[in-house]
Amino acid sequence: MSTTLDFEDMLRKIKDRQWALADIDWGAPGADLIEPDLHTRLRPFMADLVWIENVGARGFAAMATKAPNDTLREIYRYFHAEEQRHANAELALMHRWGMLDGDEIPQPNVNVKLVIDFLDKYSDDMSLSFLGTVIPMLEVALDGALIKFVMDEIDDPVCQETFKKINADESRHLAVDFAVMDLLGHARMRKLLIDLVGGWANPSFLIGVLSYVPLLNKMRDNIVEMGVDEQKLYRALERYANVGERSPFVRRLPMYQIVKTHGSWVIDRNHPYHLLADTLVKITARVPRRLLRHDPTWSKELTYEPAA
Repeated sequence: MSTTLDFEDMLRKIKDRQWALADIDWGAPGADLIEPDLHTRLRPFMADLVWIENVGARGFAAMATKAPNDTLREIYRYFHAEEQRHANAELALMHRWGMLDGDEIPQPNVNVKLVIDFLDKYSDDMSLSFLGTVIPMLEVALDGALIKFVMDEIDDPVCQETFKKINADESRHLAVDFAVMDLLGHARMRKLLIDLVGGWANPSFLIGVLSYVPLLNKMRDNIVEMGVDEQKLYRALERYANVGERSPFVRRLPMYQIVKTHGSWVIDRNHPYHLLADTLVKITARVPRRLLRHDPTWSKELTYEPAA
């Protein structure tokens, strides 16, 4: 993959392929096709997925302020809106399946919450080379694996239609993600190293690492609890490295190499890294909710109402 991606053409495609919740018939037959046991396990899974979409949305909002040109800035703004739409569509599915009480907005698990808190507080101060390498891994690992699970396991035709639209959006997100990584890799190595050292020297970045590490392991645990083969998550993680390795410019990015190496540790359950990651999952599970920040103001835009 290379910067031969035409960003202007991609922006036109994005504009042409917009959709709205009102395009979907949320009252169509099929909501009762979910087995009771799956229904019980699916609720917390879907609640996390709703908020993971908002992790991507917050990341794209920060990236839009750092985009090197107007076209990419507008693309990121569309991606921000699309991630919010995905969250609302998943919320609408939860409402369709009777998983919500009235206008209830479900809460995510503490690891998702910690990452959202971190991004909301610090992402505007992070460089594009940091956000541009970490956000694609989250999209590949979490959206890729979780969305594939839903499409494979749930027969409800409205669910299938919804996630087909979401999946098409995510494919465009990843195409742009890797093209931008390629673009970033054209910078002089001196600049890339200064960005790297500056980012890691920022004390707030350690907070991000301590949020990100247990998130991937917690989502692995959630996938296994749902009865999904964890190899699906691992294949999603491998995609990050497989696509990135095609470009010599992506390979020049120090943060890409760090994120790729971390992904290989996550895949290898025998790696001693998991002693740390699993310990962090246990520690964060004990964090009292009252110590976490309140939901950010932008989360008030979450709604299952099928607005046009």
